[in-house]
Amino acid sequence: MDIDTIAAISTPLGEGAIAIVRLSGPDAVSIADRVFHSPNGKKLADVPTHTIHYGQLHDPQTGNVVEEVMVSVMRAPKTFTREDVVEINCHGGLVSVNRVLQLVLNSGARMAEPGEFTKRAFLNGRIDLSQAEAVMDLIRAKTDKAMNVALNQIEGRLSKLIRKLRQEILEVLAHVEVNIDYPEYDDVEEMTHELLLKKSLYVKQEIEKLLRTSQQGKILREGLSTVIIGRPNVGKSSLLNALVHENKAIVTNIPGTTRDVIEEYVNVRGVPLRLVDTAGIRETEDIVERIGVERSRQVLKEADLILLVLNYSEELTPEDEKLFEAAKGMDVIVIVNKTDLPQKIDMERVQKLANNHKIVTTSLLEEQGIDELEEAIASLFFEGSIESQDATYVSNSRHIALLNQALNAINDAIAGVEASMPVDMVQIDLTRTWELLGEIIGDSVHESLINQLFSQFCLGK
Repeated sequence: MDIDTIAAISTPLGEGAIAIVRLSGPDAVSIADRVFHSPNGKKLADVPTHTIHYGQLHDPQTGNVVEEVMVSVMRAPKTFTREDVVEINCHGGLVSVNRVLQLVLNSGARMAEPGEFTKRAFLNGRIDLSQAEAVMDLIRAKTDKAMNVALNQIEGRLSKLIRKLRQEILEVLAHVEVNIDYPEYDDVEEMTHELLLKKSLYVKQEIEKLLRTSQQGKILREGLSTVIIGRPNVGKSSLLNALVHENKAIVTNIPGTTRDVIEEYVNVRGVPLRLVDTAGIRETEDIVERIGVERSRQVLKEADLILLVLNYSEELTPEDEKLFEAAKGMDVIVIVNKTDLPQKIDMERVQKLANNHKIVTTSLLEEQGIDELEEAIASLFFEGSIESQDATYVSNSRHIALLNQALNAINDAIAGVEASMPVDMVQIDLTRTWELLGEIIGDSVHESLINQLFSQFCLGK
């Protein structure tokens, strides 16, 4: 890996009280010393580690004062990257922070690539690959529960479990090797098919336990794609506003007000919803509305959850029944809105069309039924609660795919044992399982994958 010194802005660009420029590498302290001037004349090279110091930055070429700063000095190996790290705290603002960054780049640092600080933490052995990916999950977390899952992974709970499984497999593989290479040793227990089956079934059980949490974990990480559908003027935009707790969508009694797809993220009982309000699905001669209707049909196909809204004060129409048909085979919650008006809808017919899907009655105008709806959403995917402190949550798509492949490999090993195949043949599938689990934590992974993963990070992280 590169052993040069990198620098980047580590705070969001824009106006603010403080901005931070971070340096990491063997020359981080010396580069900072070239531009930093302390009132007492002390050099950063002489200060204790993990201390912060007031001073000014001077341009070495002109001698002009560039900024008034506080500089933190943290020496290896007790840093995030396990390299010398310097963080320059300057005034927030586009001009000031960019001047500071340009100053350290001109003094010998190199501009960091996206995610390069975290990449160095991984390459220097401070964190494994699953922990590095959890750093980005933590940054992108949209609910407290999603954040707790990411924190658990950063702490290494998933890593410890994966390492434990790999060690179990490794001991089996070593035992098989000893039996094959030194068959004459009487003091070494023979790896029988019964013992091999017992070990393999244990590994399978643990992988399946991880995969059982994967749907909830992935939802917490990526959000639940939730589409609101219904005929025009049944209250779809009112529902969006009620869940977001803000007037994001225009609400009128004129059909066809929503002409396009509106997206918002919302936290429902700790479940992050990517909430999509669609144009009312109906036949229309209006060209603009027709485009919105087509987009509505497209997002409907990609949804994880459908909120199908009906009007309590109107009779069911063929258009309503077509919506039930369009949502067939998907997770649906039926919302019968406008219960503050006289009933005209046939609720028995609604129950038949819903086909065991949850039905919630609401009066969004009077803010009634929202709590029941939120409870129904949480119950549908998390049985009403999320045990976010559970260390076994798996939320990353890459991890889930590798666990599924590892499960297939261990199933092949078990099938081989049950078919009384030679132990050294079963060993091939066990080795494959061990390698796949290693890819989760980065013990066996290609450099191209590492570069691809860290390129998704923001600059300065």
